[in-house]
Amino acid sequence: MSCCDTNGLMPLSEALQKMQDSLSNVCETITLPLSEALGFTLSENIVSVLNVPPFNNSAMDGYALHANDIKEGSENNPIQLTLVGKSFAGAPFTGEVKSGCCIRIMTGAVVPDSVDCVVMQEKCIAEGDSITFTQSAMVNNNIRFSGEDLTVGQAVLQQGHKLTPRDIPLLASLGIATVAVYRKLKVAVLSSGDELKSLGEPLAQGDIYDSNRYSIIALLSRLNVEVIDFGIIKDDYTLIRDAMIQADQQANVVITSGGVSVGEADFIKDVLNEIGEIGFWKLAIKPGKPFAFGKLQNSIFFGLPGNPVSAIVTLYQLAVPAMAKMCGEKIKPAVRFNAICRDALSKAPGRTDFQRGTYSVNEQGQLIVNTTGSQGSGVFSSMSQSNCFIVLEQDRGNVSVGEKVVVEPYSPLMD
Repeated sequence: MSCCDTNGLMPLSEALQKMQDSLSNVCETITLPLSEALGFTLSENIVSVLNVPPFNNSAMDGYALHANDIKEGSENNPIQLTLVGKSFAGAPFTGEVKSGCCIRIMTGAVVPDSVDCVVMQEKCIAEGDSITFTQSAMVNNNIRFSGEDLTVGQAVLQQGHKLTPRDIPLLASLGIATVAVYRKLKVAVLSSGDELKSLGEPLAQGDIYDSNRYSIIALLSRLNVEVIDFGIIKDDYTLIRDAMIQADQQANVVITSGGVSVGEADFIKDVLNEIGEIGFWKLAIKPGKPFAFGKLQNSIFFGLPGNPVSAIVTLYQLAVPAMAKMCGEKIKPAVRFNAICRDALSKAPGRTDFQRGTYSVNEQGQLIVNTTGSQGSGVFSSMSQSNCFIVLEQDRGNVSVGEKVVVEPYSPLMD
């Protein structure tokens, strides 16, 4: 489908593909201590340099022994073994455990090669050096073997993986003290509009507070990027042009909010035409039709609509995946599910619609979703009260109660 198939509006899928095809990783590689690497993207593959665990160790507190010694053990036939030593974490037993003997062992301690199982302490009766067993045991019982988790040479994490709190202890277990990652993307953010006021300033007739910049910067803070806040720029061609030139000189990405529509005071598109180039403008998406993508001399440009919901929807659905590629991160598709819609939804064919909803599981175990009410692009409470997008396909019309719809739960960026 071409951008002309919907009154000149480019379909969302085409816009996403066009951005991905025109972007590349722009971030240099840096080396960081593991303790500072959370949220950064790996610039090289991580391969295990040792076995994890590095030695056979006990999975619990108990006694290490030969399983064959107690194979006939039962309540009616208790078997006694002689305690000959102990193995604690960091203080292994160094002797040999012969048949008829056992050692005390603690969780994580080395299991000697001369034994083949561990019996948990709750199943034993200890009386001095005499340990009584009333149950049999299987060979390899309660032993964690060397390399059971990772082996030398095994691929651990791939280039392009964004480090999470789950990855840090994994790398620490390998003794990795530093990692090669891509540095933070620099993102300049500015809002345009004569009606916008900063928080704390009094509102005159027709004024509103600049909420978009706060929502944009809040979401960006979870991307681990470096934000450069250019504040509010008045609806003046020269002021906007100068601000965008400065932003282009300082950042890899320039994000504006407002000024990309077709009003007399909407200058962003004209400035972009003068000092850069427009990749596309106006998409078949709701909310967020007046979204602009382009290039400046040194940076990539994203022009978000001025309406608050439109701004955050286009930032999340379009700009975030693009910036992820610029950071060297491998793009992961959004998680989406089918759900039963509990409300009637209004929808005109022609644009992909991201309505705001709340999904849950009913008593029958079915995934259901409800609308958050008014879906106007200026009704930001519809975002605050929601936990997902209800994604309605471009050609779809109204949705009746009970119909299946696609639900996209918010990622940690939004949740």
